[in-house]
Amino acid sequence: MTSSVSTANERKGSATEVGTAFLKLGLTSFGGPIAHVGYFRREFVERRRWIDEEHFGQLLGLCQFLPGPASSQLGFSLGLLRAGWPGALAAFVGFTLPSALLMLAFAVSNEFLSGVLGGSAVHGLKLVAVAVVAQGVLGMARTLTPDPPRAMMAAVSAGLVIVSGGAWMQLLVVAGGALLGPWLCRPISTSATSGSGTLGSATSGFPSSGSPIAPFETPAAAFSLPYGRRLGAVLLLSFALLLALALLVAPTTSPTGRVAGAFFRAGALVFGGGHVVLPLLEHSVVAPGWIDNGTFLAGYGAAQALPGPMFTFAAFLGERLHYGPGGISGAIVGLLAIFLPGFLLVAGALPYWQTLSAKDTTARSLAGVNAAVVGLLAAALYDPVWVSAVKGPSDFAIALIGFVLLASWKWPAWATVLWCVLASTLRGLP
Repeated sequence: MTSSVSTANERKGSATEVGTAFLKLGLTSFGGPIAHVGYFRREFVERRRWIDEEHFGQLLGLCQFLPGPASSQLGFSLGLLRAGWPGALAAFVGFTLPSALLMLAFAVSNEFLSGVLGGSAVHGLKLVAVAVVAQGVLGMARTLTPDPPRAMMAAVSAGLVIVSGGAWMQLLVVAGGALLGPWLCRPISTSATSGSGTLGSATSGFPSSGSPIAPFETPAAAFSLPYGRRLGAVLLLSFALLLALALLVAPTTSPTGRVAGAFFRAGALVFGGGHVVLPLLEHSVVAPGWIDNGTFLAGYGAAQALPGPMFTFAAFLGERLHYGPGGISGAIVGLLAIFLPGFLLVAGALPYWQTLSAKDTTARSLAGVNAAVVGLLAAALYDPVWVSAVKGPSDFAIALIGFVLLASWKWPAWATVLWCVLASTLRGLP
């Protein structure tokens, strides 16, 4: 598609228009972040023509470069360009609210699933997590560790996290990936990564900015923003200050402050897609005993069957917490804290994207981070996912079939959830 939309005219809409469009997507966008990008492109590039192909591709590249939920950041940015700050807020609410309410409803009803059949169904959701995370590790490994140095970085990262068992090691391996990336990661051609399962390859018709290196191969297009670099710098500094508070101050404050800090840390340090939030949240809420491991994995499995962003898993966790606010207040705290860092980053970086994207060192550091993230998710596949869910041969068989349905038969996630829950429930019949 040619650039039929002028960037000067991008911000020509209302918050109501943006909210309505994203509410529709929040109700129908099944399939995870890869599929979300395809829905966004079809809706906003092809049908509504809010943005042209070039700018959409560059916007996607920025959202993949930054930590946070890439599809939610992309939606937030599209709303920002279309209708300013009210549009950004409307995009977030419209896209997030349906799945957040569904996860909250599941959290409230979860305590009633205590019988034999209910317990079997919940265990089926844990087996969904095995299949989904295994598919995520496989897909990310193919894309983000295409050569021996990066494969070794992923393997070492996984080993260190599994052996140490500490949240601090997760931060260390990500930082190590960023430092080693410029020396160990060579650029990849766009054609080498096309169709490899990244966000960019999932949507045909625009530049393959979903590869680890491709977003930096051409200069970024300029965006028509309702603010300039000064406010961008304020937003980035706000992110840095809040992250410092979440890391250093929040663990010593009130229960609500600790919970908010835990979710903020998870949202601020997620590289490589929604599945990577699993190990970060597990260390944040399961390790200190705020929620039990079985409930955690059941909620993660349920999140796979819903439309909208995977980060709404935070609503379930916040409601189920045995510590801090809990209930609806806990769900709200979890949701806002986990999404806020990604939105501060993308809004702050937008005015600087053209300069940042041209640096080769940036691309190589990101490639190193992505390799470490593969190891992080592989470690989570072992513990807590496998250790908590697979208790015998029948569990292994159900999870293995679920994995094959996802990876080879290309079943949607909700259908795989249905298989695992039904199989586990039928097995539990007297």
